[in-house]
Amino acid sequence: MTKVLAFAGSLRKSSWNKKLVAAAAEGARQAGAEVTLIDIKDFPLPLYDGDIEANEGLPANALKLKELFKSHNALLIASPEYNSHYSGVLKNLIDWVSRPQPGEKPLEAFRGKPVAIMGASPGAKGAMRMLPHLRDLLLNIQMHVLPGMYGLAGAGEAFDDEGQLRDEKVAGLVKGLGQSVVDMAKRLA
Repeated sequence: MTKVLAFAGSLRKSSWNKKLVAAAAEGARQAGAEVTLIDIKDFPLPLYDGDIEANEGLPANALKLKELFKSHNALLIASPEYNSHYSGVLKNLIDWVSRPQPGEKPLEAFRGKPVAIMGASPGAKGAMRMLPHLRDLLLNIQMHVLPGMYGLAGAGEAFDDEGQLRDEKVAGLVKGLGQSVVDMAKRLA
C-alpha cells in the first residue's frame, strides 16, 4: 500500500496551509493511500547547527521525523510564502532530516520519492513565487516533484468554518494533487 506523509511548513494553529494539505491528503486517501497527516509543531527542533550535530547527534525529534519520512513512500507538502520563499521552519526541518546517520545512505529519507507541493497565501499570487524555490530544494535532495504545483490565492476567504475549501473546483484540484502523488508512487514502486 502507498503510504503518504502530509504536512504544512507552518506552526500557526489555524494555518491555511494546514487546511490546504489536509484537502490534498483527502485526495490521497480517496486514491487508496494510507495517509499520515502531521503537525510539525509537535516536533520542535532547534535551528540547524553543525556543532549540535557533532557534539550531541541529531535531536530526538529530528530522528522521529526521519523515521516518519523513511517509512512513507510519498509526500504532500504545503508551505506559506514569506518574502517569496518557503518558511524557515520547513527549511530547518528538511536540513535536520537530510543529515545522514551511521549506516544510512545520503538523503535516504527523500531520495526517489514523489512529492506534491502547494501553498496558500492571502495575496493574489497565491504563493506562486515560493513554489519554484521549494521545487528546486526538493529536486536537489533527489525527490520527484510533481509538475502540478498549486498556489491558493485569497486564502483568508477560501475556507469555511470547518476548514474545508469553499470552491468545489479548487477542492477538486487540491484533492487531485493527493491522487497524483499516489499514482506517481505506484508507478515508481
